[in-house]
Amino acid sequence: MSTGLSLPAQMVLAAAIAAAVVVLAGRRAVSLLAGWARQHIREDAPARHQGKAGTPTMGGLLIVLAVVAGSVVAGGLQPPILFGLGAMLVFGGIGLLDDVLKIQRNRNLGLRARERVLLQVAAAAVLGWVAAGAPWIGTDVAVPWLGTISLGPWYILFVMFFVIGFANAVNLTDGLDGLAAGLVALAAVGLVVIGWAGLQPSAAVLGCAVAASAAAFLRLNAHPARVFMGDVGSNALGAVLAALAIITKSELALIVLGGVFVAEALSVILQVAYFKSTGGRRIFRMSPLHHHFELAGWREQDVVRRFYLVGLLCLLLGMLVVA
Repeated sequence: MSTGLSLPAQMVLAAAIAAAVVVLAGRRAVSLLAGWARQHIREDAPARHQGKAGTPTMGGLLIVLAVVAGSVVAGGLQPPILFGLGAMLVFGGIGLLDDVLKIQRNRNLGLRARERVLLQVAAAAVLGWVAAGAPWIGTDVAVPWLGTISLGPWYILFVMFFVIGFANAVNLTDGLDGLAAGLVALAAVGLVVIGWAGLQPSAAVLGCAVAASAAAFLRLNAHPARVFMGDVGSNALGAVLAALAIITKSELALIVLGGVFVAEALSVILQVAYFKSTGGRRIFRMSPLHHHFELAGWREQDVVRRFYLVGLLCLLLGMLVVA
């Protein structure tokens, strides 16, 4: 089903609807979430974060609703849009389960790591199977400046690692007010440009809805945050970014566009590996990386602004990679 609008009109409409949903429904959503979905703070988080305990969470539900509304109304039920929304909804659902368990248990622990991984692997395997069998995706991976290579049946495994990696990377980044939402908006803008330039209208429309909803969410999530997106939001946004990259064959470009997400995830991996191999020594004061700078004396707002600047630089570099 297509809307019959020109591509620029579809993109503007998708962004407008997604932003409007977040802005118009935001206050009501925060009020509803405040009644039962309150954030629990990790005991080992920086001391200043303890004051955020009790802030409403699961605001990512609003983002998911906005992306679905904007992309479907503007772009119709095109297969690429359905693929991207499917990735977002499935991984968002896993995050939602995690959030609900945290609230029920009244602590910052929902799904066990093993449970989360098993659910994500199952979801990503289905996405990989669909992607490999879809003629508008296929099993090729674009390598900047070198062309494309076909991974054949290994493409399913590639998709699994890629989607799970980005869903968790965005989740790890979501630790400061407005940080993940702003960086998702920047990365999504890059994917919109790639989709438009690559004549992939559905990806451009979906990307506009993602970018606009994430940017609009900053109205509620920027410091001091009135609501957090929760795992439902961070997992959903990470998965839909990965899906957009898969649709546009820009998987490796997203590693550059989302360079801050990659750095945040790597900081955790390196910290854990170094801690275990050295019997307790650390590379960073705390991981993920944004906490390292907090403990170095930076204000939360300064960390976010500087990470935004790095995100903008990653966006520009990503455009060069695919040029």
